[in-house]
Amino acid sequence: MLQPTRPPNLRALLGAQELRRDAAVSDPLTSVGLDEALAGANLACDPADLTDRSILLATPDQLSTALALIALDGIAARLVLCPGDVDPKYFGDIARTAAVDCIVHGGDPAPLASLDLPMVKADRTLTVAARHPTTARPTEWILLTSGTTGAPKLVRHDLAGLTAPIRSSANAQADTVWATFYDIRRYGGLQIFLRAMLGGTPLVLSDPTEPVDAHLRRLGRREVTHISGTPSHWRRVLMSGAASAMSPRYVRLSGEIADQAILDALQAAYPRAAVSHAYASTEAGVGFNVIDGREGFPAALITQSPRDAEVEIRIVNDTLQLRSPRTAYDYLDAGQPPIRAADGFVDTGDLVELRGDRYVFLGRRGGVINVGGQKVHPEEVEAVLNQHPAVQVSLVQARRNPITGALVVADVVLKAPGAGVPGATDQTGLADEILAHCRATLRPFKVPSRIRFVDSLQVAATGKLARPS
Repeated sequence: MLQPTRPPNLRALLGAQELRRDAAVSDPLTSVGLDEALAGANLACDPADLTDRSILLATPDQLSTALALIALDGIAARLVLCPGDVDPKYFGDIARTAAVDCIVHGGDPAPLASLDLPMVKADRTLTVAARHPTTARPTEWILLTSGTTGAPKLVRHDLAGLTAPIRSSANAQADTVWATFYDIRRYGGLQIFLRAMLGGTPLVLSDPTEPVDAHLRRLGRREVTHISGTPSHWRRVLMSGAASAMSPRYVRLSGEIADQAILDALQAAYPRAAVSHAYASTEAGVGFNVIDGREGFPAALITQSPRDAEVEIRIVNDTLQLRSPRTAYDYLDAGQPPIRAADGFVDTGDLVELRGDRYVFLGRRGGVINVGGQKVHPEEVEAVLNQHPAVQVSLVQARRNPITGALVVADVVLKAPGAGVPGATDQTGLADEILAHCRATLRPFKVPSRIRFVDSLQVAATGKLARPS
């Protein structure tokens, strides 16, 4: 298995290349040039004053985080990236587990005051000139898992593992402009942040308070060429009247199962773009990227020689397992089971099924609906529902039943009326039509017992469909 070359810190990586004149990190309000970020810092102190500290990055916006990462990587002993949606009630647990001894914040410090730790304010602009240490220490990057319930787990990475999936060829074009719908404080968004930094290219950040239409128009004005997000992010794009405001050359999906319906819809919406979907998780890192426009992944990925592959893939009990230098070291919490098995493989918990020459994703091992002893994967049913020409997106879940234990039910968001999609007054027989479509593909116990039409589905701050716990 190939080993990653250990990179220096972010500041050294940026300083070693000739930055484009337009290379900057921007959000709806501010743009900061990467050359400026090399010379200064957005902190209320010199970064060198925070040498060897374990720092909780609890800034309210992504731009402040990006600048702090450039300033502190190679100086701090540990950087804990705290997304803006983390419940403050978990701050104490996070700080204790990560042995935090300093907090970098940018907004109201009141939610953090109970931690009784030194605090340093981070601005949205550069405030001080930074001293450059003669030697850089390896900084540990701590990412929080994106679970929907309970305290997040803290996952240990370093810059070598985080940058291992990134190849310079991804930014080979002179006019590349990256953007992501993700929060860069989570694994999927951080990957795009690092791609932009290693390529010295502009990066356009999202903002949860910005309306979708306004965001897409801003991406168009910034001439974004490469952009990533979850399938749920992309469905929101396609439902927007401003979807055509941008014209990307590269569209990437990850974080959820990319079914054929969303892949086809994106290719139709952006015909000049290469549409790909990547498999990645906070623990396993980036496993692979599929570029052939089809859902799932080729079975040939399983059979390639480990000596020729940076990522080894195997299927055990229908579950995807990965081994590579991209995986996290472990959880910080000693009470958690190890991320890697004794042989180095990570059990992802994602179930797959071989169909012909291709594996398709069925869903999470813990998300199965039990219908009279038969297993139903919600994502498998959703993939079929989403193929119906009238369906924009769907969410399948269980409803209790005294006889079978559970029944499959589905909430469905329809595409806008027109192009063969009936209006709200013509939907009497549409549910029956969609169910007939399901019966033609699915076994009877997998067919929803009820279709409910809804205006929208809740999307979590992670960009994924909010599923019931």
